[in-house]
Amino acid sequence: MRSLPEPLAPLRLRVASREPLTPAVVLLTLVDPGGGTLPGYAAGAHVTLTAPNGRRRSYSLTEAGSPAPDRYAVAVLREPGGRGGSASLHDDVRAGDLLEVSPPRNTFPLLPARRYVLIAGGIGITPLRAMAAELRARGDAEVELLHLTRSPELTPWLEELRADGAVVHHSRSGPGSGRLDLWPWLAVPDDDARVYCCGPAPLLEEVRALTAHWRPSRVHTEEFAGVSADVVGASPFTAVWEPTGARVEVPAGTSLLAALRRAGLGVEGDCEAGTCGTCRLRLLAGAAHHRDVVLSEAERATAVMPCVSRALGDELVVAPPPR
Repeated sequence: MRSLPEPLAPLRLRVASREPLTPAVVLLTLVDPGGGTLPGYAAGAHVTLTAPNGRRRSYSLTEAGSPAPDRYAVAVLREPGGRGGSASLHDDVRAGDLLEVSPPRNTFPLLPARRYVLIAGGIGITPLRAMAAELRARGDAEVELLHLTRSPELTPWLEELRADGAVVHHSRSGPGSGRLDLWPWLAVPDDDARVYCCGPAPLLEEVRALTAHWRPSRVHTEEFAGVSADVVGASPFTAVWEPTGARVEVPAGTSLLAALRRAGLGVEGDCEAGTCGTCRLRLLAGAAHHRDVVLSEAERATAVMPCVSRALGDELVVAPPPR
């Protein structure tokens, strides 16, 4: 039986500051209560915060990576249609409060290239801001940052981005409003370049279509809002619960997590979007279609997030995480 590495223990961090960036986005700066350094990270990494109401949400770190940072900074967008995690972080958190925070994980790593095209939509600017800062600090690559938003008042770090030479486009205000044509940046494929895009699903779909003539390995996307298990695929499969041998049928359109719960198996879960890591299970046999933003490539050989991931074949054998 393959072993699953233990998840790293959560940190208990103090909110050093709480700064509104827009009417809907607040910047939380988190530090070690004892003044020590924090686990290191590279641009593209995220942490998972447990809000005062108990909900867990994952947020990209907004600053350039460091091997021993003295703080983490995350930008939290209030999501009116969400499950209450972002609202609790907005309404219930004050400077001085302590929050449970996971150590950083990076499923959107910045890979080597001579040139980078960074395309952000809305709050998807957070990992790309960190990438741009890290790349500019290195000084060994060309960086083009595009930030697509609805209006200036809804754009975090607007003046900073403009000062750094980013292309900031507002679809609903100002001259040239409407949809920005991305083709001038993506028309010519370049094996010495990489495209990184983070934002809502329609933007990712557009970028994938416009880069269909690029090498797939040069285009990297991350849907900031997480994913839905309902769109993973239409094929049903069987889940085998290893502790008892119970066989659970997972119909098309039903998540593995929901099917296990309906079978009376008490699998924990929170975000149901592949971002918080709460529902993590051991993967003992079978090939999974992974769609989370929590597990690393190495971990995906022995773990699965049942809220969004399904089977590539007819069967998966799963078990609870080690206690």
